[in-house]
Amino acid sequence: MTPRDAADDSHGKPGDPARGSRWSDLDRPPLNAAALRRGLVREGGLWTEVQVVQRTGSTNADLVARAEAGEAAEGAVLVAEEQTAARGRLDRRWSAPARSGLFFSVLLRPAEVPVARWGWLPLLTGVAVATGLSRSAGVDTALKWPNDLLVTVGHEERKAGGILAEGAGDGGVVLGVGVNVTLREDELPVPQAGSLALAGAVSTDRDPLLRAVLRSLEEWYGRWREAGGDPAAAGLQETYAAGCATLGRKVRAELPGDRSVVGEAVAVDGDGRLVLATENGVQEPVGAGDIVHLRPA
Repeated sequence: MTPRDAADDSHGKPGDPARGSRWSDLDRPPLNAAALRRGLVREGGLWTEVQVVQRTGSTNADLVARAEAGEAAEGAVLVAEEQTAARGRLDRRWSAPARSGLFFSVLLRPAEVPVARWGWLPLLTGVAVATGLSRSAGVDTALKWPNDLLVTVGHEERKAGGILAEGAGDGGVVLGVGVNVTLREDELPVPQAGSLALAGAVSTDRDPLLRAVLRSLEEWYGRWREAGGDPAAAGLQETYAAGCATLGRKVRAELPGDRSVVGEAVAVDGDGRLVLATENGVQEPVGAGDIVHLRPA
């Protein structure tokens, strides 16, 4: 299914939930695509197009395909009201009710930044999303290395969002973001999940939330690009560390090849790797893998 097919797929008669009408849940109004374009697409700015589709399998898959076919320029934004085959890291699947969150992908082409520094893009996106949501939703957010957004529900730390980066042809990177906005307890896919609403957000209006996140991403991407991808010079490394809930905790890193390492997370290095201080006195950088928090910060 193409994005345009998806855009026309869920239209039915108003108030006809059997047809998947976009108006069947008035507590979750649709995004205003025209207003988003007016607020985000400007001459000299990063965002070149904003497309909103009603339903698709994966915004990342769709935007990667468009980029590889030469049909999307840097700054293309694809937003879905509902995803039916969304993916996280390690090809994990997840789903959420229509219009219950922010589900979008963006295409970036950081040609002037050395490829060796592109590993910072998911972390940069995490900083931008957390910053934008903190400003617009009034929710204290934190980052779990490498790509999870955490909120506090009651006194419990829960995952409310995630980020997935994928290569998109020669010189392109698609960054997908999923954030639970209005999910209720009975809608959570797992008990450890959360949402902005459950965390006490002052606003769950997705239009200003999305604008705030994309403006924050434009700001951080601009800083990073101007610094040639140097995370320290861009202020990115320091900001990520300040907002990272993983640092200062005892964690278990589950690594490729069925190997695991336990230690205290002491730093995020210049390559974006998590540095663990193990019990035998060795500092081991982790560039990929699952991180399990074993002890509160």
